[in-house]
Amino acid sequence: MSSADQITEMPQPVLSAATQEEEEVLHASIKAGSVAQIVVAVIAVLGLMYLLKVVMVTTLSAVLVTFILEPVVHGLARLKIPRPVASMIAVVLIVALILGLAYFFYNRAVDFATELPNYSGRIRGALAKFRYQTSKIEESTRSVMAPAKTKQPPVPVEVQEAPALSHVISDGYGGWADILLAVSFVPFLAYFMLTWKDHVHNATVRMFPKEHRLLAHRTVARISNMIRSFLVGNLTVGLINSAVSILVFWIVGIPYFYFLGLISGFASLIPYLGLLLALLPPLAGGIGALSNRGAVIVVVTVAGLHLVTMNVLYPKMVGKRLRLNPLAVALALLFWGWIWGAMGLILAVPVAGASKIICDHVDSLRGLGDWLGE
Repeated sequence: MSSADQITEMPQPVLSAATQEEEEVLHASIKAGSVAQIVVAVIAVLGLMYLLKVVMVTTLSAVLVTFILEPVVHGLARLKIPRPVASMIAVVLIVALILGLAYFFYNRAVDFATELPNYSGRIRGALAKFRYQTSKIEESTRSVMAPAKTKQPPVPVEVQEAPALSHVISDGYGGWADILLAVSFVPFLAYFMLTWKDHVHNATVRMFPKEHRLLAHRTVARISNMIRSFLVGNLTVGLINSAVSILVFWIVGIPYFYFLGLISGFASLIPYLGLLLALLPPLAGGIGALSNRGAVIVVVTVAGLHLVTMNVLYPKMVGKRLRLNPLAVALALLFWGWIWGAMGLILAVPVAGASKIICDHVDSLRGLGDWLGE
């Protein structure tokens, strides 16, 4: 080999190493740019979900109502009733049922509020006893840790006029008007979702490429089954809890036991906060009527129902379809409650269950689906 050939061949390894280093830097910058784009996209999606919470909560609430009414519409359709007419009948029935229940519970709440002042003597006695004990603790603490007496300057007192009722109503009118407007859209959205169910389902599947349509069809079917089982399971468990609560509250002599038992039974379904929310109605309603023994029976009953519901009934009736671990459920409640408020606590579990099903059917997201699962 000549010296000229050796001279031309020597710089090649150097050039190859430099090119390889440039390619590594380019790949690293592309990867960093992709991560940054993903982070920006996630922040943008979270911002949109927060800003559009009224629209999204209304739409998802209509979806839940649609799943509740679908068996009714299907049964009416089997009687040769056109699907639009059957959907209208189902929506009218559930609106009438909700209005009837609201009227019934409103009257019971008014009666309960009317009867509550009859127990004001016992309430004042209990508060006076508690106030006397706390004042004794304050006096003993003050005698031990009393500071040197110094002349204190007078404290200015600002007197404000109580707001008139018209100002209170006008200040809160905007928020209540938005809520009522959103609620009024739910029956119409549910009607159109029921009427155009097949069209929406087929159009959603056709949005995917042909090779992925079968997988999309199975994913949508699994999400539908999950939401249906979630609603049926919650209704069944809530009715069981309510029946037991009503029976126990009637035995211990709580006024309006049927009203308070129904509220306590369904409030117990709320994860983590359910025990506290289920105890408040019977204990508040039993003021002046419950003995110490009756109060213990109420606490033991409600706590036992909550434990059995969360550890036995709920996993068997609902958990098999959701397949979410407790940590995922807790984080979902925290996240969606922060994004959408009180309605986020109701929609958190089905949204998390639907997200897990989607992750299980997407190869790049199966790791996240495994993390969400049991």
